[in-house]
Amino acid sequence: MKKKILNLISKIKNKNITIGIVGLGYVGLPLALRFSEVGFNVVGYDKDDKKIIKLKKYKSYIKSISDQELIKKNFIPTSNLKILSKSDAIIICLPTPLKKNSKVPDMTYIKNFASSIKSFLRENHILILESTTYPGTTREFFLPVLKNCGFIPGKNAFLIYSPEREDPGNKKYRIKDIPKIVSGYSDNCKKIGNLIYGKVAKKTVEVKSLEHAEMVKLYENIYRSINIGLANEMKIVCHKMGLNIYEVIKAASTKPFGFSPFYPGPGYGGHCIPIDPFYLSWKSKQFGYSPKFIELSAKINNSMPTYIKKNIKKILKKDKKKLFKILILGIAYKKNVDDLRESPAVQLINILQKENNFQINFYDPFIKKIDSRNKKFKDINYFNLKYNKLNKFDLVAILTDHDKLDYKKILKYSKIVVDCRGRFFNIKDKKVTQS
Repeated sequence: MKKKILNLISKIKNKNITIGIVGLGYVGLPLALRFSEVGFNVVGYDKDDKKIIKLKKYKSYIKSISDQELIKKNFIPTSNLKILSKSDAIIICLPTPLKKNSKVPDMTYIKNFASSIKSFLRENHILILESTTYPGTTREFFLPVLKNCGFIPGKNAFLIYSPEREDPGNKKYRIKDIPKIVSGYSDNCKKIGNLIYGKVAKKTVEVKSLEHAEMVKLYENIYRSINIGLANEMKIVCHKMGLNIYEVIKAASTKPFGFSPFYPGPGYGGHCIPIDPFYLSWKSKQFGYSPKFIELSAKINNSMPTYIKKNIKKILKKDKKKLFKILILGIAYKKNVDDLRESPAVQLINILQKENNFQINFYDPFIKKIDSRNKKFKDINYFNLKYNKLNKFDLVAILTDHDKLDYKKILKYSKIVVDCRGRFFNIKDKKVTQS
């Protein structure tokens, strides 16, 4: 038994194992390419045939990944589970959403995949979960699968959890630059996990148990959610007092200890921050405690699109027109990405649509069509941006501050600018309103 583990360790060190990545989205695809880049043979599995067809043609569906990066001889994309079964290590990067109209975890993707691998697990197979989830998930869904297949975890099969830390659009910090949290069912599992991730990450950080590693990721996201909520609430307070929140944050940031700047905006978005904290909230309630900050920060952040709508109506109230033309600049959930998931800009558009006196257009350099959760937004037109035509709109609202936008021209040609990202915080101009 010991000899077989030593042999597996040797194969990992020499990159003589095949890495299987399950789920080729914003987490899985960059991870697959990173393992391929350092010399591992990689099989990328996704049930979405459209993604696989694009990948085989070296066409990227993620803005931060170029077509050129997909041309790797040791990367095989597939929607065939049989091909995935040839992998020695299977890294699971599947979605963990909330159930529709609730704050309860939807573990369907994880549960279905755990069931599907029973047919091809073999001796010394390595299972790694990267999906963000509640403490206990890895042990709950994958440990029984290994045991029921007759394996002894830590001896002839290995169970590991290593939370993803992907930040789409961040050019400074890629997978290779970010320390990787690693834990496992046993010491041997941890050792295997450290060896694998040590090949692709700057360094690995080993934690005590699977549950500790799962909690680390949730804590990171909750930290961001709460601080974004604080920044958004302080924006409202400062606005009421006639103060500039960005001046306050700028000055507070000079303190060399005890302060990290977070900035207000139109809310929050993406898959992680609006969703993941509720995984801990749900789990915590099973232990008899209801976390307060998680619920409160979500309430504040989710209220921001409504706050912006009220400001827009207040600004336009002075004009007696029956129909106002509004341009929304930027609809991705954050700048320099093409990701619409949980975007506050889309939420604002949805709210404005319910009013009868707004004609809404949008522009985003990365997105030309709004299709959020399969809901088609009717009567929302894409505006092919020409800066000298901005004066045709009664109001221009900056919801996502992409670097590709020319803010000097936006200011020059717009009648009214509602700045939700602080791009003009230090400019005194009557046409600009911070919101």
